[in-house]
Amino acid sequence: MRPKRVAVLGSTGSIGRQTLEVIADQDDLCACALAAGGGWELLAGQAERFGPQAVALADEQAAERLLGELPDGVDLLAGADALAELVRQVRPDMVLSGVVGAAGLAPTLAGIECGADLAIANKETLVLAGSVVMPAARAAGVSVLPVDSEHSAIFQCLAAGQRSDVLRVVITASGGALRDWDEDDAAAATLDQALNHPTWDMGPKITIDSATLVNKALEVVEAHWLFGLRADQIGVVIHPESIVHSYVEYCDGSVIAQMGVPDMTTPIAYALNYPSRARRDAAPLDLPEIGSLTFSRPAGRFARAVELGFEAIRLGGSAGAVLNSANEAAVQAFIDGKIPFGQIVPLVEETLNRSEPMTEITLDGLLAADAWARREVARATAR
Repeated sequence: MRPKRVAVLGSTGSIGRQTLEVIADQDDLCACALAAGGGWELLAGQAERFGPQAVALADEQAAERLLGELPDGVDLLAGADALAELVRQVRPDMVLSGVVGAAGLAPTLAGIECGADLAIANKETLVLAGSVVMPAARAAGVSVLPVDSEHSAIFQCLAAGQRSDVLRVVITASGGALRDWDEDDAAAATLDQALNHPTWDMGPKITIDSATLVNKALEVVEAHWLFGLRADQIGVVIHPESIVHSYVEYCDGSVIAQMGVPDMTTPIAYALNYPSRARRDAAPLDLPEIGSLTFSRPAGRFARAVELGFEAIRLGGSAGAVLNSANEAAVQAFIDGKIPFGQIVPLVEETLNRSEPMTEITLDGLLAADAWARREVARATAR
């Protein structure tokens, strides 16, 4: 039986590197394609180790430097459309999308066109265009498997009962690097402080999203599309230990939770091997050693951030696209030193409030809303 062929998009990022660790440990998986933004040196090493059919870099200058470092027989694609073209050329069995932001949309749609199952770590794709992606995946008969630890947990917990018996799903949040800071100190946090996550090792964008808790707003919208849930069927709690990754409440009073040590290779391996579970040398969960698990409701700035996700669901149309792109632009403005940390959420909220409703949902319309929100944030940060 031939190995499952996986295209790893964002292979040089945190999720991508961990995905390749999982693939390296299993003979029944292979990395048939690798793609990144501009990290050509790491991509060259990955190509040497895994021998993919082709690789892609969005940065054309980086691709020129990569060209002479690739092993013989490995094709190179470059440019803004390279990731989608890579998927179409290689036609993998599965596309694992670990790229950051809206850049994950085009290759995700390309994967659906090719009949590849989707392992989605790129929550922004569903927040931006879940109304397009999910119907397209259903029509093509491809599976959409969540890689985010929270949505993987929900997916696993939903196997315990009928979907009609689900009352509510609850997404847990670590609270991020600034969890215990007061409002004024958090508003003035530096980039290094916002990136100092106490539990997870992630890329800069998602780490900042964790510090603002906008990541939970995005995950609320993602859960809405992945699982067909209403806004009132989704909850969020702060859980600093990051042991309970999410839980599902059923109509009979049962609550099913998925737990594990904070390690992204677990949900990655689950998605890559679904519906089987691969035997892995994973760290055991020692609850007596942990001692206690704590939970609280988001309050203050955290409640304001999480509410953006529920508001996007209620507004519908292009609201998810606006939420996602405004946040991407605001986070980048913070990284670039154009705004303080405390302005990220208000700026996203103001942009969402100014957005126009969409009467007919189309991919072009969602992309136009995405571009509009980025321009609005650029204007605001320029002022």
